[in-house]
Amino acid sequence: MSGTRPADAADPAEPADLAVPQVPTRMVVHALVREDGTVDGAELYEVAALLGMTDQQVRLCVKRLVAEGRFVLEGRGRRSVLRPPVDPGAAAAAGPDLPGLVPEVGFVRHAYRQDRGLEPWDGVWHAFAFAVPESSRAARDALRDTVTGLGAAPVQGGLYVTPNAIGPYVRARAAELGVAGALSCLSTRDLAVGGTTDPVALAARLWPLAEIAGRYEALRTLAEARTGRPTGEAAAGARAGEGAGSSGDGSSGVGSSGVGGSGAGKVLARAVALAAALSDAMVPDPLLPPELLPQPWPGAVAREAAARAWDELRATAPAGGPRLFRLYGEALG
Repeated sequence: MSGTRPADAADPAEPADLAVPQVPTRMVVHALVREDGTVDGAELYEVAALLGMTDQQVRLCVKRLVAEGRFVLEGRGRRSVLRPPVDPGAAAAAGPDLPGLVPEVGFVRHAYRQDRGLEPWDGVWHAFAFAVPESSRAARDALRDTVTGLGAAPVQGGLYVTPNAIGPYVRARAAELGVAGALSCLSTRDLAVGGTTDPVALAARLWPLAEIAGRYEALRTLAEARTGRPTGEAAAGARAGEGAGSSGDGSSGVGSSGVGGSGAGKVLARAVALAAALSDAMVPDPLLPPELLPQPWPGAVAREAAARAWDELRATAPAGGPRLFRLYGEALG
């Protein structure tokens, strides 16, 4: 999934030994929302600084969020508190309050079930075709975004295919958009694309597996830096390099810009960075069945590392901290 980078996105200096994802400032704000809907100003400025953001970036972002009706601001700077709006309808109209930070819980759980061999592929391909007239262009684009967002790959104009049974989601979206009559659905065990019929070869042809794997390698590197322990297939290579340039404290590189921070602040900054990296890897992932992927698949290795890192972060999270910990706890099961 691609999109325009927000104007308030951070440009943190990337640590030399770790690929920390660029985290938009507003994502940091939403990540620090507590169960009562508030954001503590001191906590926000500290975590943002640890992630390489300036106070000015934070102030501008807060100003935008208040203008959008997502929060009400009390106080100034580090002594401020962001509170939910008095009118709940204002926040609802502004859109989701954790944009891009927590992937859909059901899909995350499905991915982990795949990793454990609990979701074997039945060999069925699911195809979707639609021809929506130009007069309904917005609906056509929205339906296409839904289909591709659910992991289906384009085969040719208006035709998409996936090994996952996403039909109920696609049909529901088409009905919601008022274009159900333009949608055709088909399931088959016999799929050929340009003469390619082997399922593994089809997956390699239709989906950018190298790009997807690369995102997961970045996640694995970040997650293993949290715990200081390599996962699965990565363990042997990591053991060979033990003692070479390691700080020995499991540091993620957060705060490498020279900004200090409290222990709680560093835990929160690492949690935000890990959540952003997991989302960055999983949102564009079509979650293909393991039977169609090269093994060992970097996605499975990285998700294992991320789950372990998240458990360790959650164990050291400050009491009464952001609801992000609960949401990811639910997602990772």
